[in-house]
Amino acid sequence: MLTTKPYRTAWNLDFPPVLIHAEESLVKHHPEYLAAKMGDTDSAASLVNEVLNDAVIEELRAFHQLKPILISVHAEEEMGKNAIPEVMADVLAVRLGWDTEPYVVQANVVNHTGADGFSRLARQAVFSGAVVAARHYVIVDDFIGQGGTIANLRGHIEQQGGHVIAATVLTGKPFSATLGLSPDQLVILREKHGNIENWWLTTFGFGFDCLTESEARYLIRTPNAEHIRNRITASA
Repeated sequence: MLTTKPYRTAWNLDFPPVLIHAEESLVKHHPEYLAAKMGDTDSAASLVNEVLNDAVIEELRAFHQLKPILISVHAEEEMGKNAIPEVMADVLAVRLGWDTEPYVVQANVVNHTGADGFSRLARQAVFSGAVVAARHYVIVDDFIGQGGTIANLRGHIEQQGGHVIAATVLTGKPFSATLGLSPDQLVILREKHGNIENWWLTTFGFGFDCLTESEARYLIRTPNAEHIRNRITASA
């Protein structure tokens, strides 16, 4: 069980899909990728500058009138401190003329790289650091799997009065780009596994309504609630 629980907020149905810059194979087979994941900022800069998608940057530019702040996932992983998100935010800041928020950091080590779905669900990212109330933020990360890390950083920001208006990643799973959980999926999840929602709330600090679409889909595919509880407990 988590000693410090993340904070999440329920999704707005109009939250835009996560903007993905490149296919997973292009990023993960890049010669600088592993060094960048281990913390080499020069390697991260080479990777990011080669892979960033101009069309996606133009989509981000649509938020310019809101003067958003780019906030990256500062994550410590088993192989080292992942340099990609922070460097990506810095490069986007130059391209877009936006500010960055460098002081919000991930407060725990979750080792999501290469992890299965239950491990990602069990090991929730928790963040620390202050944001500016009433300012708009765009979350930057290197990868989206189930979207839980972005959801938790969004919750951390919105708990303090900030507004998360979008998220962008270097690469990830296109089927996970839609973060907001649809009402229909929430009904299906509760019909199938609603008997453990109180346990889920106690364990993680948020209910099923704060799950991402991908997280909910993963749980719905699980045969029964007991299996979910056992796998989460074993993966924590």
